[in-house]
Amino acid sequence: MDYNVLMQKAIEVSKRAYIPYSDFPVGACVLTVNDKMYTGCNFENASLGLTICAERNAIGSAVADGEKCIKAIAIYSPKMDVCYPCGACRQVLHEFRSEKGIDVVLKDNDKLIVYKLEELLPGGFSL
Repeated sequence: MDYNVLMQKAIEVSKRAYIPYSDFPVGACVLTVNDKMYTGCNFENASLGLTICAERNAIGSAVADGEKCIKAIAIYSPKMDVCYPCGACRQVLHEFRSEKGIDVVLKDNDKLIVYKLEELLPGGFSL
């Protein structure tokens, strides 16, 4: 899979973010082990704790469609280079990782950088 495709989808969906409080749009695109792609953007709420991150939004769409195993995610914000996932999103990604883990694809200016989720969340919580 060309991760540029995932990133382009993340860029496009970031434009639909609902961000009246932070003005910080984020888009994400997950790729499942079945090679299906799902996008999500962040959306905020006046009760800020109810805000949903783009990554969890995309994962929720995949799960709602019956997918439970993710092999890659692209994350993008026009407000910063290298938009890392927050800690909560890292843990949720850990829950749905493939046997080979998850590639986390981030944009750094004009190039893509890829991390393994385990690099960003060593010792993620599992039952």
